[in-house]
Amino acid sequence: MKTWIALLLALSLPLTALANSGGEEAEGENAAPKVAYYNLVPALVGNFGPGPKLKFYKADIALRVTGSEAEEKVEHHEPLIRNQLVMLFSQQTEASMSGQDAKEKLRLEALKQVQDVLNQEEGKPYVEDLLFNNLIIQ
Repeated sequence: MKTWIALLLALSLPLTALANSGGEEAEGENAAPKVAYYNLVPALVGNFGPGPKLKFYKADIALRVTGSEAEEKVEHHEPLIRNQLVMLFSQQTEASMSGQDAKEKLRLEALKQVQDVLNQEEGKPYVEDLLFNNLIIQ
């Protein structure tokens, strides 16, 4: 029984040393900035497209930023970002929101709009990528 305990301790010591050494590097001056995903909560919901029949969308969006400064800037300008995205989505047609290629084109346009807003307000785009966690049209 004692040998089993000694064996378990001997095997777990290198693992705890590895786990503890990883934190020291991240706290150093040369540590890479932290990548974060800023979720726009609640999801964007609205109607789109011309015509008498109403069409709706629901978009769960995450913005990829690097560093706490970028995350703070995005959070500060979230109302303006949300407005810009709602305006973009409301101008779409059914063809521009359905299909994989159309959604990718819409995603890139949404990213450009968000970066333009932040460039105008802060002089820097801050957002590196925009992801649709979920995009539903009906």
